[in-house]
Amino acid sequence: MNNLNDPPNWNIRPDSRADGGGGSRWNYALLVPMLGLAAFRWIWSRESQKEIAKEREAYRQRTVAFQQDLEAKYHAVISENRRAVAQLSLELEKEQNRTTSYREALISQGRKLVEEKKLLEREWAKVMQERSQLQPLRSVYLSRLEEEEDWQRKARLMLKEVGEALAERQNIYCSLVTPRRSRLELEKNLLVRAAVDPVAADLEMAAGLTDIFKHDTYCGDIWNSNKRQNGRLMWLYLKYWELVVELKKFKRVEKAILEK
Repeated sequence: MNNLNDPPNWNIRPDSRADGGGGSRWNYALLVPMLGLAAFRWIWSRESQKEIAKEREAYRQRTVAFQQDLEAKYHAVISENRRAVAQLSLELEKEQNRTTSYREALISQGRKLVEEKKLLEREWAKVMQERSQLQPLRSVYLSRLEEEEDWQRKARLMLKEVGEALAERQNIYCSLVTPRRSRLELEKNLLVRAAVDPVAADLEMAAGLTDIFKHDTYCGDIWNSNKRQNGRLMWLYLKYWELVVELKKFKRVEKAILEK
């Protein structure tokens, strides 16, 4: 763009013959007298307005392009921010739902623990009540158990003596030299004891002894000197009577407690 103080580019060709063909130009000092000052100002003003209009249009186009680029960037930023806000809103909603689920789970667990605590408290109160009710029965049980253990000791002693007598009876039965009357005498004494001994009578021992005397005919080797190698049925009966003694002890205790 030309400055207003610069002269316009006049399309005046110099005469090539004036300086012998050297191509020299007119200077501005010669143009003013020729055209007049008013004409020069008019031409200068016209060219300046064109340049100004051209620059103004170029400036307007640059301004419009800049505004369009700025608006495009603004809309892009707005769109990106909207996407970011939407994503954050979605994440926030998920987090809130997760937090709500955790809170509901904690509340449910808390209620469950409270219910379990109440149940345990009721069970504990029930146990303590039963314990207070059973305390007298416990005293009865221990007292009765002590009495029955005394009876059990007597029963075991009786069974030991009967077992030794049965072993001797079986040894006589298997002997080739001992008289038969010795065995019969021993059998008679065992049956009498079974009838008069309260513990033996309680065990109903007489029927078992009769069964042994009638059916236990087993003997060990002819050279056997161990009495426990003779007899089979007698040992089964002795084991059975030991179990009956144990069972009767607890049945007596049970009966005493139920009567209370």
